[in-house]
Amino acid sequence: MLTPKLFKGARVAVLGPSSSVTEDKLSAGVEALRQLGFEPVVYESARSARGYFAGPDALRAADINAAFADKSIDGILATRGGYGGNRVLPLLDFDTIAKNPKFFGGYSDITAYHIAFNQRCGFVTYHMPMVTALPDACEYSLSRIKTMLFEGRADYANPEGFPRETLVPGKAEGTLCGGNLSLIAASLGTPWEIDTRGKILFFEDVGERPYRIDGMLTQLRNAGKFADCAGILIGDFADCDPKPDEKTLTLDTVIEELVKPAGKPTIKGIRCGHCSPTMSLPLGKRFRMDADACTFGEAE
Repeated sequence: MLTPKLFKGARVAVLGPSSSVTEDKLSAGVEALRQLGFEPVVYESARSARGYFAGPDALRAADINAAFADKSIDGILATRGGYGGNRVLPLLDFDTIAKNPKFFGGYSDITAYHIAFNQRCGFVTYHMPMVTALPDACEYSLSRIKTMLFEGRADYANPEGFPRETLVPGKAEGTLCGGNLSLIAASLGTPWEIDTRGKILFFEDVGERPYRIDGMLTQLRNAGKFADCAGILIGDFADCDPKPDEKTLTLDTVIEELVKPAGKPTIKGIRCGHCSPTMSLPLGKRFRMDADACTFGEAE
């Protein structure tokens, strides 16, 4: 199910589904939303903090449930990712959320919500920079944010100077799923476990050592997620290089050994993730990919 596009004058809920932000960053992000033509509605969780969370689990869940239930709210954007989404999932009113599909955007820890909303509620969500990242978004990133907000689709070509690579040749078509690798792996064994059957799986991560990425990819492989999917898009791995003189495998070797054997069409080097510039992606939408040409886009 496609969610409605946003528009000038749309009322957009700004809330903290995971970690907290400073008042300065929040204010700058809210002003950036106004400059885009939206009417921001700031919820309590956007301004709250409890340790590393944007408020208690119950508050964050209540804000999400209320924003979806409110007929006057046209879209929902996260202040940031961080940590904590998986703690909130059991508290969400998925029946109400499914009956009120809305534009929902964010990435990183927000992946927990993307997987749940795509699979449990059946609507498209958007892997894109969050509210506090808007003021510093480069021209490429901002152009992709705008087309995602107002059109729900974009040009998925990498920016100049960021080449892609074919890891496994071939063509595939399927619903786009995934997001942050850590959150995808953390979904396994839960009621919100990612379902990759017949889908195109996208993943990226940040600040992880090669052995940690090895462990997460091994878990996905052992759970059959690569065998089940139709194709694979590998995004950016920012700040994931090994430490100097560390005894390790390279990230390329890890991916070669754990992803390639599945034999699914696979493209490396998608400029999307915790990086700048970065593209935005509609998760839950049907995509086609051509790994030989290193291209992909909507099938509809």
